Amino acid sequence: MVKLSAIQTSHGSNSKDTIPASPQVALDVSHLSWSIDGKTILTDINFALPTGQMLGLIGPNGAGKSSLLRCLYRFVRPTQGKITLFGQDIERLSPKAFACSVAVVQQDTPHYFDMTTEQLVSMGLTPHKGMFDTNSSKDGECIAKALEKVGLSHKMHQQYERLSGGEKQRALIARAIVQQPQLLILDEPTNHLDVRYQIQILELVRSLGISVIASIHDLNLASALCDSLLLIHNGEVSAMGTPTEVLTEARIADVFGVCAQVSVHPQHKKPLISYFYGYHDATHNGDKRGESE
Repeated sequence: MVKLSAIQTSHGSNSKDTIPASPQVALDVSHLSWSIDGKTILTDINFALPTGQMLGLIGPNGAGKSSLLRCLYRFVRPTQGKITLFGQDIERLSPKAFACSVAVVQQDTPHYFDMTTEQLVSMGLTPHKGMFDTNSSKDGECIAKALEKVGLSHKMHQQYERLSGGEKQRALIARAIVQQPQLLILDEPTNHLDVRYQIQILELVRSLGISVIASIHDLNLASALCDSLLLIHNGEVSAMGTPTEVLTEARIADVFGVCAQVSVHPQHKKPLISYFYGYHDATHNGDKRGESE
């Protein structure tokens, strides 16, 4: 498990560039709204992420999940509202202090044409380095361990651009691990991954022992691996709570427009969602929602 103290020790971060962690709340969002070009995208979003927990952000396409995450990692500025990170307003944090405490894995894999996989992952060290600092042997060990955790040790010296889509996603997560943040923000981290790595990556992220917020399309994955869920619909919070509280048959039907049966998973005892099919035929028959027999 990655310990918070390792952030300051292994990378030599100056105390002024780190954020003291609160024992209770990592991220607090209060009355957040965002509009652009006269169109409202997010409306009065309120939630808190306890320190060390994993929050799954769920909702249909176009609900505002990625927009909310962009507000959280300061890519866009909310029209109104406040976001605090371990008790500090993120607007008042320096870029370096914010980068030392928050790592982001975005939905789309960027292009790095002249980098090996190892060099890409080493970029996670940047926020903790001075202008003329070079990587130490301990840094090299950290990079190697991160690549091993995501199953890419054998691709360490390969050009990043030659990796598959799933391998690129895993490399970006390895970069985030090397960054050793207090808060990890992931926008669809299982995008491009096969089932095995979807499970392994989310289990790995959860095992880091840090605060995590991740948008996840697969409701069963979100149910199994998240401590709590935030359901966004039409730019508003539809529900917030444990997977059992959020993932009800009625709510799934209302928000996602599908019929489902919710039972208890035999292993982890959280909700297991089974979907009913026949939507194409139902639509042609004038019914926009499939019905179970």
